[in-house]
Amino acid sequence: MDSHNTDDRVTKILGRLDAILERENNALGTDPDFDVNASNAHKSRCLYELSLLTRAVPPQHMSRSHGEMLRAIHEKLERNTAKIKAHLEAVRRVTDLLRDAAKEADADGTYTAEQFYLREAG
Repeated sequence: MDSHNTDDRVTKILGRLDAILERENNALGTDPDFDVNASNAHKSRCLYELSLLTRAVPPQHMSRSHGEMLRAIHEKLERNTAKIKAHLEAVRRVTDLLRDAAKEADADGTYTAEQFYLREAG
């Protein structure tokens, strides 16, 4: 693979990854219809392609513009990680609320089968 072709491919992948991260970072927490799973699949694909290409090109042979793009992407990935963690925490809290509400709805003054058996045995 010639270095110019690899250089162009790295630039394209970095550009796609940057756009995906930008879109995901803007949508998380604001767009309820945003497809996190699809975005994650695209992000993973870009990272995989990038890892394959960078094996062929040692870091010291990457262009200066790639280094700048990688720094910007690193910052976006850090922001993305924080937003994903916050998103997952929100999902966990909603799940806990729904679980607790379901438990309270089931506790309508009647005994569960387990409680009934314990009461009968006692």
